[in-house]
Amino acid sequence: MNDFERCIKERHLIKIKATSEMIEKEITTAEYDLERSKESMKDEDYKWASVQAYYSMFHAAKALVLKKGYREKSHYCLSIAVRELYVKDGTMNDELADTLELCMHLRHDADYGLIYDKESADTAIHYAQQFLSKTKKLL
Repeated sequence: MNDFERCIKERHLIKIKATSEMIEKEITTAEYDLERSKESMKDEDYKWASVQAYYSMFHAAKALVLKKGYREKSHYCLSIAVRELYVKDGTMNDELADTLELCMHLRHDADYGLIYDKESADTAIHYAQQFLSKTKKLL
């Protein structure tokens, strides 16, 4: 059993019938979080900039996974689903999926380890912009 199948079996990924409104709501939230992360950067609030940039990616990834008929119940399984549903068939490159995981770790470090700086926030925002841009093209 691979990780995607395990996520389904453990109900961290659930098959659903997603509506276009659900997908659009995730994109709107991703755009909002990205803009808020840029505002946090201007305020030199690098912790929140990192967290918000990751959540922009999280909501963009949710939109992608919803489009394929799944709802996530785990950040980890969301990342697994992106790889299974988009990277495996060549729709998204592996490096872009890696950035989702990297920013997940940056967010975790900022939120729980209180480890963050300007460079990590800049990185998270940069990757969030790329991820959201690609997501919009795929939808």
